Amino acid sequence: MWTKKNISDQTGKTAIVTGANAGIGFETALALYEAGALVILACRSLEKAEEALHQLKKQGGKGTLEIGLLDLSSLDSVRQFAETFRKNHSQLHLLINNAGVMIPPASKTAEGFELQFGVNFIGHFALTGYLYPLLQSTSGSRIVTVSSGAYRRGAIDFDNLRSEKDYDPTREYGQSKLANILFALELQRRITAIGDPVLSLAVQPGANKTELSRYMTEDAFTAAIERVGPLMDPWQGALPSLYAAVSDEVRPGGFYEPDQDNGYRGFPVLSILEPHAQDETVAKKLWNFAEEVTGLQYPVSFQS
Repeated sequence: MWTKKNISDQTGKTAIVTGANAGIGFETALALYEAGALVILACRSLEKAEEALHQLKKQGGKGTLEIGLLDLSSLDSVRQFAETFRKNHSQLHLLINNAGVMIPPASKTAEGFELQFGVNFIGHFALTGYLYPLLQSTSGSRIVTVSSGAYRRGAIDFDNLRSEKDYDPTREYGQSKLANILFALELQRRITAIGDPVLSLAVQPGANKTELSRYMTEDAFTAAIERVGPLMDPWQGALPSLYAAVSDEVRPGGFYEPDQDNGYRGFPVLSILEPHAQDETVAKKLWNFAEEVTGLQYPVSFQS
């Protein structure tokens, strides 16, 4: 049973956690801060980031905390966050692509993507791309992308990524979380191809008590609990992210999730993905699409 007590000293390491102001992101940031890392709380609201920083400091840690404004629904905001970070920091050991939105009312990002696809996937694709040179030059760096068990019901509809046809919040959430996994695995294949030592890993946290459920009606929430069973506290849901970030036993391109009840509860283990999440053809098509809409091409070798 792996818990945050297994985390080794992270003094000297720099980590970015997106969506660190609440839930699993907050607990991930707390554990890394307690272990001695410099943790940047990358949040959409500076007010919420300041409050999270205050709460984290109250709990105590031997690391350092900073905040940064990051709105993943705007590629301009993503670029500005990355530029500011690169001006102020010379290394990046851990990029935890944690932030996400689940089943909101129909809405779009600044660039016109369906909000869940745009925030959960496109925003993190761009963030990783802007920060990749720093990850590449930092020894032992890792990229951890947070998905969801909802990926199992997901499918990538390339003709509806901007809600051109219609909008189904649950369907679009599954699509975005499948995209996260396809991204993480394709990134690792591309990293391996150029011989970089950076690790790209995917995780899903199981069923947890977090703010992600804020758009669910009471009836829908009750039905979900009946379907998935009891919810874990956020600290336990953060364990797959933390395991992927710090464990010496992770595999490049590995997928980590709770070990019980089909991934809904338990403690982090290496797991086997459903076949459609390992589809390299779809992953390459998705990657090419993301490159086109963000204007980012990575990873590239130092020699390129």
